[in-house]
Amino acid sequence: MKKKNIISIVIVAALVIIAGILIGNNSYLSSLRDEASDYTVSDTASITKLFFADKSGNEVLLQREGKIWRVNDEYNANIGMVNEMLYTLNRMRIKMPVSVKKSDNIVTRMASTNTKVEVYQMLPRINLFNKIKLFYHEKRSKVFYIGDITQDNQGTYVLKEGGDKVYVAHIPGLRGSISPRFTANPTDWRDHHIFAEKMDDIQSLKLEINGDTHNSFIINTINRAQYEMDRLDGEKVDFNDNKVLTLMMSFKDVRFEAFIYDIDPARRDSIINSPFQERLTLTTKEGNVISVTTFRLFNNSDIYDYSEEDIEKYEDMIKDPDHKYALLSEGNEFVLIQDFVFGKLLKPADFYSKDYKDEIPQVYYQELETVESR
Repeated sequence: MKKKNIISIVIVAALVIIAGILIGNNSYLSSLRDEASDYTVSDTASITKLFFADKSGNEVLLQREGKIWRVNDEYNANIGMVNEMLYTLNRMRIKMPVSVKKSDNIVTRMASTNTKVEVYQMLPRINLFNKIKLFYHEKRSKVFYIGDITQDNQGTYVLKEGGDKVYVAHIPGLRGSISPRFTANPTDWRDHHIFAEKMDDIQSLKLEINGDTHNSFIINTINRAQYEMDRLDGEKVDFNDNKVLTLMMSFKDVRFEAFIYDIDPARRDSIINSPFQERLTLTTKEGNVISVTTFRLFNNSDIYDYSEEDIEKYEDMIKDPDHKYALLSEGNEFVLIQDFVFGKLLKPADFYSKDYKDEIPQVYYQELETVESR
């Protein structure tokens, strides 16, 4: 009997300990979930504005205006980056709190290197059981600070405004830091579109190739999918319909690679005042004119001061075959463009002629090796 009582007491004690652990763990997880709500947004469609500010003095305000987002109420935002940020705010999770021993050092470091994040949402003043929601208004719902990456490269330090606990945040399945996504540099958020025009909205397209009026041309819209094409020396082009249609359909989504805003102003002026390579001008049926002017880009041009003699003798060796500088008519922006994107838009008039024959690359076999089949 005594033996059975001892076994019963042991079992009860074990159950009490297990229950205590489960309750404590549940309490810890519940607390962690409450803390996570200070950083995450379950309904990103309710977000109206996002504000970022860093210790370098950079500030950016992203604001939703209908279906688009604006940067500092001045430029259209890069929708891909905005969607990535909304995804981050929705999927970001709190991994663990930082130990008290490490917290002070991390808070000190974050005081000098952090990005402040403010989230604004349309929220109801009255919310009954999450069923009845009334009197929506814009509210600053979250304010927190993003720090740098953890030592194990598995998370990012975050701190709520007014809070005293530093947490490690991450996106499940993502290795690395999320802090670069919270950039406060306005340029990083700007849209990279140059052209975003449908074929039916284009009235004319002109390509000027510097020093070659015969291969420069203008295409005018006569009717829907009907065009006339003239070289800029006055000669008409008997053009290949499919090639011209393909060209006119290519302006729906044309982007540049990057802004060039950290270049020396004197060097920028020198490039812009040098002979251009091509100028592409698109005029819409509403009268909007968009143009992009291209300039040569030389490898390591910031390191080596190439002379005109160097350029003339070694141009094919020193020029970048994949990139060009470009000056945009809108905003007088100086940017970097890719030949992969623009090469097909800058082909000469000869290319569109019905008489044009695509060059077939010649293959020369110096040696022919016979490989025995297995």
